[in-house]
Amino acid sequence: MSDAASAAAEESVRVFLLDDHEVVRRGLRDLLEAEEGIVVVGEAGTADQALARGPALRPDVAVLDVRLPDGDGITVCRELRSRMPELACLMLTSFDDEDALLDAIMAGAAGYVLKEIAGADLVSAVRTVATGQSMLDPATTARLMRALRGPEATELPADTRVAALSERERAILDLIGDGLTNRQIAGQLYLSERTVKNHVSRLLGKLGVERRVQAAVIATQVRTEGHEDDVNPPSRQPRRSR
Repeated sequence: MSDAASAAAEESVRVFLLDDHEVVRRGLRDLLEAEEGIVVVGEAGTADQALARGPALRPDVAVLDVRLPDGDGITVCRELRSRMPELACLMLTSFDDEDALLDAIMAGAAGYVLKEIAGADLVSAVRTVATGQSMLDPATTARLMRALRGPEATELPADTRVAALSERERAILDLIGDGLTNRQIAGQLYLSERTVKNHVSRLLGKLGVERRVQAAVIATQVRTEGHEDDVNPPSRQPRRSR
C-alpha cells in the first residue's frame, strides 16, 4: 500500500458492525464501504463475538443491533465504551422501543435509528456520530422526557444538576438541546470551537453524563418542566455591531 493510501486509510472512519443476520451485515458493509472515507474494520453476529473482536480493531463507530440471540446491543455498547471511551455507538433496531431507547442513551449510545432508515441517512448518521455529535430527533427526546419523569426514575432532578453549571455552560447546554454542533455553538456565542469543546467537556462532567446526547436530554427535560430560564440565561445576546 502506498503512503498516500495508508494515510487515507488512517483518516477514514473505522466502523464495526454487530447484527445476528449475515445478510444484514453484508448489506451494511457494502453500503458503508461504497462511501469515501468509511472502512468497515470488522463484524460480529453475537454479543460475545463483538466483545471479543471489537476492542482489538479500535473502531471509531460501532453500529450495533439492539436484539441479539445471546444478549443485547445495549449491554455491548456499555461494555465496549468502558474499554474504548471515545467509541461512538449507533444503535440499529427493527423495533421502536421506548425502554430500549432510554437504556441505550443512558449506556452512552450516540444515536438510535430504525432499520427502515434510508441508506443515505444511515451513512450520514455514521459520519455524524463519528464527529462526536448525536443522532436524537425532537420526537425521540420528547418520549425520553416522559420516561425520565416516570416514577422509577432515581436520578437527581435535571434542574438540580443544571444549577451546578456556570452561566456560560448553561448557554451552551441550551444550544446542545437545540441540536447544534460545537461549530454552530461557537458561531452563536462568538467563541472558538476549541473553547466550546472545553466547555462541553466540563459541563458533561458536572451533569454526570458521558455524551452530549445525554446532556441534550437533560436540557429538554428542564425546558419541559418549566425551568426554561435555567438553561436560557441572558448571556445569549444578539450579534453586536462592529
